[in-house]
This record gives sequence, C-alpha cells and structure tokens, in this order.
Amino acid sequence: MAHFVIMGCGRVGSSLALTLERGGHSVAVVDQDEQAFRRLGRHFGGQRVTGVGFDRDALTKARIQDAYAFAAVSSGDNSNIIAARVARETFGVEHVVARIYDPGRAEIFQRLGIPTVAAVRWSTDQVLRRILPDADLSGDFRDASGRIVMAEVRVSPGWIGRRLSELEAEAGLRVAFLTRMGEGTVPRADTLYQQGDIVHAVLSVAGQDESERILAADPPTGTDRWDEEHDGNSGGHGVVQR
Repeated sequence: MAHFVIMGCGRVGSSLALTLERGGHSVAVVDQDEQAFRRLGRHFGGQRVTGVGFDRDALTKARIQDAYAFAAVSSGDNSNIIAARVARETFGVEHVVARIYDPGRAEIFQRLGIPTVAAVRWSTDQVLRRILPDADLSGDFRDASGRIVMAEVRVSPGWIGRRLSELEAEAGLRVAFLTRMGEGTVPRADTLYQQGDIVHAVLSVAGQDESERILAADPPTGTDRWDEEHDGNSGGHGVVQR
C-alpha cells in the first residue's frame, strides 16, 4: 500500500489519517502542537511528527521521500502553500493538495498546478479524490441500473488547450461539469481544458477503465488545438456542437 503525509491534525487532518489507515495505507501526520495528535486516538498506528509542516527535517522524519501523496490541511493558508510547494518542488511528490481559505490565493495556487480545496466547501472526500485518484468513493453517482457512473476523471496535462468536445469524442464520455479555481462550472461546446481543471464526467461503467486510460495519456497526434484552428488560416471553423 502507499505512504501518505498529512500536515495538520485538526478535524480534517485526523479524519484523513484515520480513513487512509483503515484503507491499509501507512500514514504520517505532522503538527506543531503535540496535543493535536489526541484526535487520532490511541489505536492510530501511523507516525506522529511534532514540527512545522514545511520544515524539511520534519518532512523527512515523516518519510516524505517515500510519499505517494501529501495533503496540507492546517488552518493557515501561507503554511499550506509553502508546505505543498516544498513537497512538490523539493521532494517531488506528484499528488499534492492544499487547503486554502482565501479564494484569491486559491486561484493563484491552482495556476501553479497544485490542486486546492476551498475551506467553505471542505470535506474529507474532496481531499481523498485528489490524493487517491483511483479510489472508489461513495460520492460517485451511479444510475439505478449500475451501468452509468458520474466520476471525477484524471486528465493528462497534454490535453491543456483542447476543447472538451475533443476529450468527449476520444474517451467516449460526456463532461458533466468542471471544477475550475474551486468553483463548479457547466462547460460549453467550445470550452477549453485548462491547467488545474477538475473534470467530472458521465461514462459507462463497462468502458470506464478505457476512458480513463485515454485521458490519462496525451492526446493523439494530428488533432489541432483550438487556437491553431482559429489563427486566421483555417477558414473560420465553427464551434463543434454537442
């Protein structure tokens, strides 16, 4: 199983740690306040590291170098921003998420390629979806027959600048909505996939693995980006309608 490092042992941090441990993963929790670890209970088998969550020594004690994912969920925006950047840029952790209260900061941070979750819409499931992208969470919607699912899908950065209609055609799904800069939005046919977008799609359960495989890889060559099609030399292609 994977190793996870969590900065902050408040309500959300402790809930994340206990959920991940119940899933069979190893967990290390970092917090400045040693008393905060009481929230984990006496049966928690993971690491408790007392220290600053963006301090390299503290993170090393938490085995950040072995971490599959890092979640910065303390009560301070600045601390979460710094810690997430250290995890990503210094230790190379691929799956990083930060809890951000200020929507202005969240937008800037999202553009740096690190997913954020606004505190006013906070839930443990939202964090798990970003650090356990393949988890089968109860929040996924399925129709009564169990054949159709609406789920968050991972999209390769190679799709940035492509129309969502291209993603739909290649992967055989329908984009239901996007989470962009922490806000939900219903896309149009000409909406482009941007860095930091979280895609929520409706797709068949039988074809889910194949659809996700396609989107996790770069798009096929030979398809033009939207701006290339509208550079004045294309003859004015129209918007692709759904």
